[in-house]
Amino acid sequence: MRDFTNTRSPSLRHRWLTFGAAALLMCAAATGGLAADADQRSAPEAATFGDESAGRAAVRAESQMVAAANPHAAAAGLAMLRRGGGAIDAAIAMQMVLNVVEPQSSGIGGGAFLLFHDRSSGTTSAYDGRETAPAAATPDMFLAADGAPMPFFEAVVGGLAVGVPGLLRMLELAHRDNGRLPWRDLFAPAIKLAEEGFAISPRLNALIARDPYLQTFAAARVYFYDQDGAPRPVGFHRRNPVLARTLRMIAEGGADAFYAGPIARDIVVAVRGAMPGPGRLTERDLATYRAVRRKPLCGPYRAWRVCGMPPPTSGGVTILQILGILDYFNVASHPAGSVDAVHLMAEASRLAYADRGRYLADPDFIDIPVAGLLSRDYLRRRASAIRLDRSLGAATAGVPSTPHGAFAPQAPRPERASTSHLSVVDDAGDVVAMTLSIENVFGSRLMVRGFLLNNQLTDFSFVSRQDELEVANSVAPGKRPRSSMAPTLVFDRHGRLVMAVGSPGGSAIIGYVAKTIVAVLDWRYDIQAAIDLPHHVNLNGPVFLEQDTAIEALAPGLRARGHKVVIRPLNSGLHGITIDDAGLAGGADRRREGVAIGD
Repeated sequence: MRDFTNTRSPSLRHRWLTFGAAALLMCAAATGGLAADADQRSAPEAATFGDESAGRAAVRAESQMVAAANPHAAAAGLAMLRRGGGAIDAAIAMQMVLNVVEPQSSGIGGGAFLLFHDRSSGTTSAYDGRETAPAAATPDMFLAADGAPMPFFEAVVGGLAVGVPGLLRMLELAHRDNGRLPWRDLFAPAIKLAEEGFAISPRLNALIARDPYLQTFAAARVYFYDQDGAPRPVGFHRRNPVLARTLRMIAEGGADAFYAGPIARDIVVAVRGAMPGPGRLTERDLATYRAVRRKPLCGPYRAWRVCGMPPPTSGGVTILQILGILDYFNVASHPAGSVDAVHLMAEASRLAYADRGRYLADPDFIDIPVAGLLSRDYLRRRASAIRLDRSLGAATAGVPSTPHGAFAPQAPRPERASTSHLSVVDDAGDVVAMTLSIENVFGSRLMVRGFLLNNQLTDFSFVSRQDELEVANSVAPGKRPRSSMAPTLVFDRHGRLVMAVGSPGGSAIIGYVAKTIVAVLDWRYDIQAAIDLPHHVNLNGPVFLEQDTAIEALAPGLRARGHKVVIRPLNSGLHGITIDDAGLAGGADRRREGVAIGD
């Protein structure tokens, strides 16, 4: 097996900012604002990752490890492993703590996708906890009176965009299948932290300060701001006894305590009574929600086998398409930070995102040609469109060998500051990669019983037809909106797991995860160095280059090949673990607050 740790560990030429200032840059990305393009200047063929900032080594462990977006969450996960719990137990404990300390990103008011690999049986399971549209949803629910799509935040803030939360039903299903410790025990760290309090972090403080909608509703306003309307400051000791009581009810009563009874009634009252933006959720919608156990989506990449989530997330299909197209190029011969490497990944991404927009949505509602999209012949034909010296420009969707209808493409929206990811390897070698979200930063801004509700319905297309064609991702009752979440597992040619990774980042998640996989497998970076690499993302439009990193220097060279280039903050939250003969190596994204720890 390859040793992924004894490799180059390049450092970033990064003007590292203070924690608070970095959080402000993340917020700028969250609101969709784009930074100005870099100056036109002579550029080298490769960005220089010099010695301005020393690169961090991956964290090593022998038998078990967790990586998560907050140290409190990582500590809770490792504590469960030390008690004899498995990867699923640790993941549940970590998510409940993230709900307390990182409420803007995920929680029981949202949803998630989870991949679980059982080492003893060699099987991998995919758990779908995506939110669903209420029974009263209609294709025109996000249209204004004049028939035009609503402004995005007009749709987000309030109850209209709240989907039926899926997280708890999914975690309950995964725990029933694979848990070791009692369900109630997994909530103890979060309950204790909610009761005793935690210090507001610089990132959370900055996000509160920049959000213009969080004070719309009283519960969130009281929790996140003081009596004068100022954001709770960095270091403020924030208790959440209301959430502690909610979590205790769920710990004792299971997911049923959330989907029926007083909690469900309070959710419905908040959603339907929200002003502005009353929603359509009912108690029946909550009571009838079901998580789905799906077959994971796997495909080859050189000597490896890469597995991801199937639709309704587009993450698995699109990453496998990007890698499948890159398989026809010698990516290893083009160093990280070179114009050639960024160009190749951008072109592969263009082609994959074009197909994403046309074909991918909820498979329970739309017939999706997944096998055709991932066939070797189709990907070879897609790869043949790429020229090394010139961008192909905006790509059009292809026609796979087994097309199932014609669907209009959609433009992906910019990333948001919400969503989180965690990775776990337990002492038996079982593995979890889970990506969790409430969609926009602070979701709908509706806070109920101490937690925020999602706005995931704005992941649907606001229009149902485009250019006389049906839009695959249009709204329908009970339908799950398309996602970009991409928890991913990588196996070697012998079927041994070598990597678990994922990230937040909206539509850019796919690019972040694909770049990290390529960095580890092709460029032989360790997991931390791969995460630290400057980002470059293409969503079938401009090439986005990460602001304040060495990769800005590639802008002129990329423009010379016909790319439009935009330089902006790219606030990923990659958390990954690799496995080799020496043990485990973990990486956590310095763009957020996370850590990797283990034994």
